[in-house]
Amino acid sequence: LPYTRWCHMATDGTFAELHAFAAQLGLRRAWFQRDHYDLPPHGRAAAVALGAEEVGTGALLLRMAGPRGDRARRRSLAPS
Repeated sequence: LPYTRWCHMATDGTFAELHAFAAQLGLRRAWFQRDHYDLPPHGRAAAVALGAEEVGTGALLLRMAGPRGDRARRRSLAPS
């Protein structure tokens, strides 16, 4: 692909909400990767313009729906 930089678009809501938002961006449902969509820089800008919130990796993992988010939340609650 022509892009070398990507970001993840995930949700702290339902996957149905994520798919609806992705559809507004013109993303195909087939591009869903079990718990997120990958976006190139112009896709990220479009998502933010539509109201997506930019967060760092740690916050993304703690917020995201699905198994990856569940694992991150369990780790964050585990005693150190």
